[in-house]
Amino acid sequence: MQSASQCPFGSGFDFTDPDIMLGGRPVEQYARLRRTAPVWWNAQPPERSGGFRDGGYWVVSKHEHVREMSLRSDQWSTWDNTVNIRFTDDASPEQIEMSKALLVNHDAPQHTRLRKLISRMFTPRAIEALRPRLEAEARRIVTRAAEKGTGEFVADIAMQLPLLSIADLLGVPEEDRRDLFGWTNTMTRFDDPDVSTQRAAEATAEILGYSYQLAEKRKSCPTGDIISTLVQADVDGQSLTEIEFGFFVLMLAVAGNETTRNATTLGLMALLQNPDQWEIFKRQRPATAINEIVRWSTPVNVFQRTARCDLELGGVRIAKGQRAGMFYGSANFDEDVFDQPFSFNILRDPNPHVGFGGHGAHYCVGANLARLGLELVFNAIADVVPDITMTGPPVRQPSAWLHSILELPVDYGTAPG
Repeated sequence: MQSASQCPFGSGFDFTDPDIMLGGRPVEQYARLRRTAPVWWNAQPPERSGGFRDGGYWVVSKHEHVREMSLRSDQWSTWDNTVNIRFTDDASPEQIEMSKALLVNHDAPQHTRLRKLISRMFTPRAIEALRPRLEAEARRIVTRAAEKGTGEFVADIAMQLPLLSIADLLGVPEEDRRDLFGWTNTMTRFDDPDVSTQRAAEATAEILGYSYQLAEKRKSCPTGDIISTLVQADVDGQSLTEIEFGFFVLMLAVAGNETTRNATTLGLMALLQNPDQWEIFKRQRPATAINEIVRWSTPVNVFQRTARCDLELGGVRIAKGQRAGMFYGSANFDEDVFDQPFSFNILRDPNPHVGFGGHGAHYCVGANLARLGLELVFNAIADVVPDITMTGPPVRQPSAWLHSILELPVDYGTAPG
């Protein structure tokens, strides 16, 4: 383990400090780690430990090591300390323990059993069947925003299609969808000083309570949506417990909404800040564009794993029980993997990004839906508001794990026709 004297950033630096993201992703610090200490111990004092109080965690910054961790579920656990690398500093062990009910925090065989329930609903064929409806909705969403002349992009466009997509899959009625967005947005801001721990917990409880109400309706009147599938599920002779069901719905609502919303906003910013790329997109609509948007935005900046045994990673010895952060936001800019990684290039091919969590058992089950949603919304933007511009700086969310934009003021320009 490195000593404090080897710290390249000064005493007290913490890669999970939520305020770091207020200035955007710390690309210079990540690049320095990749060059000098690809697996680096980030010490944390007990009073600023994100609720873990275990002395710190390993920062894993290179693509090859993040990919290796993703593939080695035999060595790395999501269950032991969850995938969230930071809670609030005053978080109790009970709060951390409760979050383990989320599917993303399960290890095999529980994770394998539960993932079977929904994987068939997210296959390429199943998602492609949604294209006609989502394509029409994407155009309707952008056209309605264009009629305002100016507006706030996150609320007007970025949140709309992913919310509609996941709400359709879950079977959430139209009149309840704005509440669903509000709850998920609040819940993911548990490390934001503008949102109290109590309010985040209340939002979690509201999602769970709402999901139970829907479940009761679907038991008596199934409709073919995911909730209907879940309440009638029988996996390997076992049915879901009430806790498993509620947190399953919660995870789908968050994963299907928050991450794609942020990829949409960050993708638009990248295109407008690189006008040559925006022109290429408008003319060609290259199939490679969405993967570059995902790589560049990397909405989930970091998830953690906990070592299940003493092991070695990148020539560094890691002890059983120690936490390690897979910093996707660093790995996706690794100079050893990507040619000119700090150039936004929508023609980039190949593009082996880890924006959907790398590979392995926890690869994002909703990746196909996210790609389709991004394709359709950017096509609609290019068709309906090709002259869209930003009119002010983005409002960024302080977060230890998300790369998130809360607000982006824009001028939609003159819609064609």
